[in-house]
Amino acid sequence: MPDKTIALNRRARHEYSIEDSMEAGIALSGTEIKSIRAGKVSLADAYARIDRGEAWLVGAHIAPWEGGNRFNHEPKRDRKLLLHRTQIDMLVGRTKAKGLTLIPLKLYITERGKAKLELGLGKGKQLYDRRRDIAARDAKRDLDRELADAARR
Repeated sequence: MPDKTIALNRRARHEYSIEDSMEAGIALSGTEIKSIRAGKVSLADAYARIDRGEAWLVGAHIAPWEGGNRFNHEPKRDRKLLLHRTQIDMLVGRTKAKGLTLIPLKLYITERGKAKLELGLGKGKQLYDRRRDIAARDAKRDLDRELADAARR
């Protein structure tokens, strides 16, 4: 059984050119994992940062669980990312040296039932880069449409 994708950050690949990606675990409370399994997650304004040798996910919205009581979680709290020390050191070096940003790309549940986050190292695109990508995507779509029409004839 493949991993079950819960949330995608669609804006990330539009606004950043992703150079590298890695998998990270997330430290969650009980009601948070229940909300994630229900699909109540948004990564739209989220980013990751490294603070005092620990990686944190900031700005991700996990909706409060409906069955929760007064101990329900805070929807926009910072969540600790579970990475090895060597991975954190590598991320610190690359973000400082090259000016890259840590962007959450996708949140998914593994076969073993664990929530994982795919983190991307990306460099922000300029407006002309985004326009070029859109033009290339449109040209490819038109070419595919023409080829499909020719195959039907």
